[in-house]
Amino acid sequence: MKLQQKEITLKEINPQQQTQTEPHLGLVCITIDKQVRFRTITRTRYLKLSPQQREDTLKELYQNNLRCLDGALTFCQKQNIRLYRMTSALFPMSDMEDKIGAKILEEMREDLGKIGQRAENLNIRMVLHPDQFVVLSSDSDEVIENSIKILTNHAYTLDLLGLPQSPWALMNIHGGKSQRSEKLVKVISELPPGIKNRLTLENDEYAYNAQEILEVCQQAGIPMVFDAHHHICYEKLDSYDHPSVESVVLAARETWKNPDWQLVHISNGETGFNDRKHSDLITAMPQAYHQVPWIEVEAKHKEKAIAHLRDWWLIHKN
Repeated sequence: MKLQQKEITLKEINPQQQTQTEPHLGLVCITIDKQVRFRTITRTRYLKLSPQQREDTLKELYQNNLRCLDGALTFCQKQNIRLYRMTSALFPMSDMEDKIGAKILEEMREDLGKIGQRAENLNIRMVLHPDQFVVLSSDSDEVIENSIKILTNHAYTLDLLGLPQSPWALMNIHGGKSQRSEKLVKVISELPPGIKNRLTLENDEYAYNAQEILEVCQQAGIPMVFDAHHHICYEKLDSYDHPSVESVVLAARETWKNPDWQLVHISNGETGFNDRKHSDLITAMPQAYHQVPWIEVEAKHKEKAIAHLRDWWLIHKN
């Protein structure tokens, strides 16, 4: 049953009602002003190259993207952003059967390690969201095998960066094929530690609602990343402050062995409250999110959306 209450907008939040702990707002992959951009290559184009051309192309591309990753850390440092979601296409073709990309990454191990060490020195948390091809609940063994291959490749990259095998450096995925919770729990339980120890699950607006993902996380022993917008879209709610939002936020926190690492997502609808497409800025927030330590801001205007949230939502101490 929906609560018939008006959506609370940023301007209507009373600063005196806010807690004294400010959540850390996270940047997702790139910046709107093109300061942080990464290059890629398609599989079709890659396969047309000779072995030597592949090596030369990937070496130059990987070095470029590593410099961009370093630039992303510099940007976050200047903007006082302590959470950064890396692109899942940081090192394209590194999982190809020809092993060329993997060989280049191994040769770059020292440089990658320096980036991870810099993130640690700057106290910037780096996380990852693998693409939609990761479906651990599929009814196809081939799809599951490929999904684990993708996760293995991402975990290897995180290892090269020297990031911990823990939810601090999480890899966040969705539940995948609906009504297969038991299969999802089973597959997760059999994952190698380098993957499972970093894995988190997020509720979505189609297949797995918040309660279902919460139960999977509880059974699998991994953390839940709550997405308030997916929740209101799935449940067709009219407010981020429906009681179920705070209830799931608190329940999800219990799945984190370290509650100080709890991470949630926020986005707003582009054309309306329940529109699944993301808006440019965030103009409405759950009151319950004042209680969480880390928030990924999934808005089209990236750092501008973060600045907007800081202006209208977070506490100003000056």
